[in-house]
Order: sequence, then structure tokens, then C-alpha cells
Amino acid sequence: MSRQDVTRGASTAVGSALYGLATRAVRRLPRDQSLTSAATLATLDRTGPRRITDLAVIEGVTQPAMTVLVRVLEESGLVERRSDASDKRVTLVCLTEAGASYVQTRRQAGVQAFARLIDELTDDEIEALVAALPALQHLSELEHQDREGAKQ
Repeated sequence: MSRQDVTRGASTAVGSALYGLATRAVRRLPRDQSLTSAATLATLDRTGPRRITDLAVIEGVTQPAMTVLVRVLEESGLVERRSDASDKRVTLVCLTEAGASYVQTRRQAGVQAFARLIDELTDDEIEALVAALPALQHLSELEHQDREGAKQ
């Protein structure tokens, strides 16, 4: 078996494990918001204020669907609309303090859920995860670049 075959096999195995872990993690999250609502709030937290059209592209929904979603989030007090200081014709969707708190609370709940599971691993397994952190962070950066490139 060639090194390329081994690498491809490892990539597939790691990709499968990460995908399975991510999908199970998403299923365990509270169902107080739809996945698209939670993802939109997380996008606003990560990127700052955005136009509705930008949010629709990022989250993979139609502009009318995002308009409805933003209205619901606005009625819930999680986002607000503001005029763009550089172009008064543009309206931006911004997280409110309650929206930022929601994102932080949801993120912390996910971190704590994984921390509890990691605490059940052996010392060697924990060391392996710690050693993999730089690669996982780089993988996250590559995914972000890939997602940003797909939007252009």
C-alpha cells in the first residue's frame, strides 16, 4: 500500500469520525432555536453585522426566508436592524446583547458537554487530542477559507 493510499485512508477515517462527532453534537444541542437561527446568530457573532442578503448566502437559504428568520429573531430580542454608518441606504442585522449572550451560552454548553466526555478518556487519549489541536485549528481555518471561497 502506497503512502498516498495510507494518507487517503487516514483522511477518510478522520473525516468520518469528525463528521459523526459534529452531527451528534448538533443533535444534542437545545432545540429552542432552529439550526438555521442558531447558525445565523453564530455567524453574526463571528463576523459582525451583515446584510440580510449576505446572511442568506452564508446560511444557504433564500433572501425571503432570511428576512422572515431575521424578523423572528428581532421579535425575540436577539437581533436588531441598524443603518450602515457608511451607507444610510443599507440596513445591517446586528446581534443584541441578548443575542450575544445566547450564542455564548450555547457555545459554552457545547464545550462543557465535550469536556465531560473528554474527562472520561484515558490520559493517553487526552494527550493525543492535545497533540492534535494544532491540526484541528488548521483544519478549522481551511474550512473557513473554503466556505468563504464558495461564497464568491
